[in-house]
Amino acid sequence: MDPGRQAMINGWKSPLQGDRDARDRRVAGGGRDGDRERDRDITGPRFDSSNRISKTHRPPPSKSTGANSAAAASGRYLTQDQQSEQFVADEDKFVLNQAKKKADIRVREHRAKPIDHLAFNLRFIDTDRDIFDDHDADAEISILGPEAVLESLGEAQLRELDEDIRSYHTLECNKKNKEYWTALLALCADRRQKLKPQGPEGRAVTSVASDVDRILSPKSLAQLEALEKQIRAKLQSNEPIDTDYWEQLLKSLLVYKAKATLKSICEEVKAARVGLLKTRDLEKARELEASDGYAGAAPALGSAGSSSKPASRPSAAVMASASASASAGSSSAPPPGTARFAVVGTEDFSQATKALYDREVAKGISEGEEIFTAEEEVPGVSKPLWADKYRPRKPRYFNRVQMGYEWNKYNQTHYDHDHPPPKVVQGYKFNIFYPDLIDKTKAPTFKIIREHGRRKGESLAPAGSEDTCLIRFIAGPPYEDIAFRIVDREWDYSAKKERGFKSSFDKGILQLHFQFKKPVRGRVARAMGDIGL
Repeated sequence: MDPGRQAMINGWKSPLQGDRDARDRRVAGGGRDGDRERDRDITGPRFDSSNRISKTHRPPPSKSTGANSAAAASGRYLTQDQQSEQFVADEDKFVLNQAKKKADIRVREHRAKPIDHLAFNLRFIDTDRDIFDDHDADAEISILGPEAVLESLGEAQLRELDEDIRSYHTLECNKKNKEYWTALLALCADRRQKLKPQGPEGRAVTSVASDVDRILSPKSLAQLEALEKQIRAKLQSNEPIDTDYWEQLLKSLLVYKAKATLKSICEEVKAARVGLLKTRDLEKARELEASDGYAGAAPALGSAGSSSKPASRPSAAVMASASASASAGSSSAPPPGTARFAVVGTEDFSQATKALYDREVAKGISEGEEIFTAEEEVPGVSKPLWADKYRPRKPRYFNRVQMGYEWNKYNQTHYDHDHPPPKVVQGYKFNIFYPDLIDKTKAPTFKIIREHGRRKGESLAPAGSEDTCLIRFIAGPPYEDIAFRIVDREWDYSAKKERGFKSSFDKGILQLHFQFKKPVRGRVARAMGDIGL
């Protein structure tokens, strides 16, 4: 028998590999390994001293590792304060986006307010804007320059515009957009100051205005910033200087600095519009590039005749004219419950009220809504008992009236989709601000007042018109009662989303939202409603 085969049967090594195995044993450490190798089961696993199979030992976690994991966990989860801050930030972002969308819509439909023109200007370089809100024809719309918008307005309209600009400035987070609104705030304040009557001190400043213009107008933004540092250093020094002159020069410099900032942003807007037009109409792009990028003259913004469509939020001038026409009893007076006029003198202008008011204004006006300020004298009111202890004030408010079409049988017969009937009042949204109530445990209330002894459900109005009533809001010190004239119809108390009844008082805001019950509609009326009428 072959010696190698015999060695395999006996469990030995082949004699041909004896020398090699001997060398391996000497390296591994002696003859005991050879005996172990000879005695092992040939079918069993081979022993390898360099590869030990055993369970690995896992050391216990150290204190530092536990601290790091806790820190990582805290980074993944927000605290309650952080969640509240995040919620407010998301809400502000949503309100800002909605305001921008509504401004775009009003500009496209040629019924824009001054603030809409200013917001539409910024849309071409706004990196935070949703690209799905863009229209291909937006670059072809003839837009007004910011300074032209400001110069076309009067004092009352500038006051309203200033509030609108502050709303955008408060909600905006983008750095470039923030600079745009900051510059507009400075120019709006300067324009309002120029429209005020000047006293002797103002006339003295005007006498050197030409010299100031000659010094500052040719300078760039960088030069103005360097000059601002020099003037501030001079005012803070102990040198004997004409303080009034240098302070006035600093005020003028800040205005010119705002103009330079606005000019730089407008050049970026123009370049963006030219780039968009080159993909659509090369000839128009060349014309725009050769011009300053804006329309030649601003129309009478905010006036009643500026648009064939009613503006969703009238200016102060429109409110005043509506008040005058209503008092004169003209035939062109608005429907009952929709009259609008400016508020009177004892209005609440506290900082808390202004913050609530700005937040509500920033939400804008939805389609089918209008601003509603038909304030009336509260009947039978006398001086409150607490008037000697607290200064009485009227609460501020931002109310909306909801308008729409009513497809009764007469309107179905005489009107259609192309020629719809006149809009009628369908509901109201009252938002009245009481942030400084002395007794915050008692929520403000309201009640309905019907004149001339008329009861609920009775009608004394002539044919073709509707009965009206007063809704009176009652709070407590330091706020006076306030009343509005509304259409007297049956309210819908259902809890429908967006259109349901809401009556709440939270965080200093009394909200009363309601719509009137709708009459039963036929098949034609339902079809009209399905197409948006």
